[in-house]
Amino acid sequence: MTRHFSSDFILGILGGGQLGKMLLYETRKWDITTHVMDSSPDAPCKIACNKFVLGDLNDYDAVLQFGRKVDVLTIEIEHVNLDALVQLEKEGVHVYPSPSTLALIKNKGVQKEFYHKHHIPTSSFEVYSNKEDLLQAFENKVFSLPFVWKSCEGGYDGMGVEIVKTQDQLNTLPDQSCVREDLIPFETELAVIVARNTKGEAKTYSVVEMEFHPTANQVEYVLSPARMSEEVAKKAQEVALKVSEAFNNVGLLAVELFLTKSGEIIVNEVAPRPHNSGHFSIEASFTNQFEQHIRCVLGLPLGDTTQKLPCVMVNLVGAENHQGNVHYQGMEDLLAMPGVTPHIYGKRQTRTFRKMGHVSIVHHEIKEARSIAAQVKDSIQVISID
Repeated sequence: MTRHFSSDFILGILGGGQLGKMLLYETRKWDITTHVMDSSPDAPCKIACNKFVLGDLNDYDAVLQFGRKVDVLTIEIEHVNLDALVQLEKEGVHVYPSPSTLALIKNKGVQKEFYHKHHIPTSSFEVYSNKEDLLQAFENKVFSLPFVWKSCEGGYDGMGVEIVKTQDQLNTLPDQSCVREDLIPFETELAVIVARNTKGEAKTYSVVEMEFHPTANQVEYVLSPARMSEEVAKKAQEVALKVSEAFNNVGLLAVELFLTKSGEIIVNEVAPRPHNSGHFSIEASFTNQFEQHIRCVLGLPLGDTTQKLPCVMVNLVGAENHQGNVHYQGMEDLLAMPGVTPHIYGKRQTRTFRKMGHVSIVHHEIKEARSIAAQVKDSIQVISID
């Protein structure tokens, strides 16, 4: 018997950022009681949950005490204390995704080795425990320039990733555990959101095409569906489903992929939660990714992932050289555009390239939606004011 709605059942969410805020749109729609923990007293989730707890997501005791007061615990960011989640699971709290799944994903070195072990196509790589080992391997000609450097822990929103092209750049890398990957000559960067519930039922959303900012290493535009053949799209979805099943993930899994110039689908990395590449689903799909994540972790039937209309999403990020109280310049122009929906995340302070919101553009033609997206990008600026 389903007991989640208008009851004493409590869903806990670790992380109070914009992803959590958008999850709460769905829990409020269904009258599901929610507790949220975040380290920021101004977290976007604070205004929408039933109970907000101020706490460090990496603190064992804080996560343990928070989790003991909920029935099901989920995340909106993977940088959380895994030892506490393991203990909570032992005590009978349902934790999704499970700490064992998170342990395989949280560290990018472990994640890459998992792909290799399970014969999942990915770029060639090595894992190094520190900078000295990385430099020694370069001296020994184990690899050559250019290559992709990723921090094993803590990377987020373009941070912790660099394309290393010169010896000087190599020398200035931070001293920490890292992954060195071959630079893939890809045709397109893709992503697939896979939804998998507690019963093992799984569905994919449309394959999306991602366009990245040239310097911030952040997604700037997401086009859905991706401009490609049905055959290639089906192959990408099949790879994504294989990855989700291999991780035994419960909830959403965003699988980021490369389509190579030779037509191969290669896994880049994954995120076990709602994801920027799935925001299109709010306006364009019958069931958006946030409702779907709730369905997954509560063991409910999966919703329809069919896409109603093509959609392009534009990320709204802090303008360069602006830091302080945020102002959205050009919002009225934006709101006058048909088929355009802005989402403002609730962060009062902006800084260069900080994700502050996104805009969805729906249209019957993906080409026209992309054209409008460029107009959106030109019409609004996220700046700071005194």
